[in-house]
Amino acid sequence: MATLLDQLTKMTVAVCDTGDINSIKKFTPRDATTNPSLITAAAQMPDYADVVDGALSWAKQEAGGAEDKVVALALDRLAVEFGLRILKIVPGRVSTEVDARLSFDTQKTIEKGRYLISQYEKAGASRDRVLIKIASTWEGIRAAEQLQKEGINCNLTLLFGMHQAIACAEAGVRLISPFVGRILDWHKKAEGRDFTGADDPGVKSVTKIYNYYKKYGYKTEVMGASFRNIGEIIELAGCDLLTIAPNLLAELQSKEGTLERKLDPTKAQGMSIEKQHIDEAAFRSMHAADKMATDKLAEGIEGFSKAIGALEKLLTERYRALGNKQKAGEHARAFFKVFDLDGDGLITREEWGGTAAVFAALDTDGDGKITPEEMAAGLGGAWAL
Repeated sequence: MATLLDQLTKMTVAVCDTGDINSIKKFTPRDATTNPSLITAAAQMPDYADVVDGALSWAKQEAGGAEDKVVALALDRLAVEFGLRILKIVPGRVSTEVDARLSFDTQKTIEKGRYLISQYEKAGASRDRVLIKIASTWEGIRAAEQLQKEGINCNLTLLFGMHQAIACAEAGVRLISPFVGRILDWHKKAEGRDFTGADDPGVKSVTKIYNYYKKYGYKTEVMGASFRNIGEIIELAGCDLLTIAPNLLAELQSKEGTLERKLDPTKAQGMSIEKQHIDEAAFRSMHAADKMATDKLAEGIEGFSKAIGALEKLLTERYRALGNKQKAGEHARAFFKVFDLDGDGLITREEWGGTAAVFAALDTDGDGKITPEEMAAGLGGAWAL
């Protein structure tokens, strides 16, 4: 009997959600996605020290040696370098994220998107193989609309509400990434209970978005993201794409059984669904009324911004170490403290705020907390901490 993963890939494009090149090689997905938390984690692994040093060397040549300019350029270059390596493995596309700190600045997001694409093209990668990831704020959606007109495809991330999904479709973006697991997290905490199967609020959200898009013929692709378990993935079989962490891909690959298609464009077209138009006033009103979407969007932007800040510190430390100006590890030791918000020596899932897959990988004993020892073991031992 075929594995669940084999069956899934016959109806849905499986995307690998990681910055770890070795995991992508193992599962050979069509596409791959990264985000600041994944890049920050991967950048600390000894396996990728040459990627980090290469990005810093390139940035030094471009910036003329000024430390702040070198680090700023190296941040983008590092994301592109990981993307270029990923493109050598996957036959499809890679998603590269715009600095989350620009999430409410339309013009700077446009400029950053153009810059990232220019870096890919200078390295010989075609722009049709790159998706620029932008947070689904009103400002981010407007930036994506302009980039799409310029032939730069966008992946709108941190998407939690129907208002965000409709606004993205009306803006003509190429792909959206509704965050299934983070929606589940919010409802579990708010309601004090667990959810399974089709009852999962994240599953319901993506199903609703998918059916709306197919009902009205939108070309925007739906890619469910941020999964907590394979049950969520099973319930979304048939979705255009699903971006899945390596540990869940492995679980799907290890299980057999019959996988039923749950999302179907033909069925969606026959559904009775009211058409909506979302302008700025409607978007902001609906967002304010949706506490889950409001909370999770803000939390996601904060988490990704935090990861970028940590990466800046790590790149600064590494740059100084390369110039023999500082002992390697000084800033890296601060990485744990960046996430340990209350200073109790443990990082909880709420403090982490980044990708669940990375948290799960670091939380080796599964107790919901990351210790300094777990962080050190997961991110390269002495080199990192």
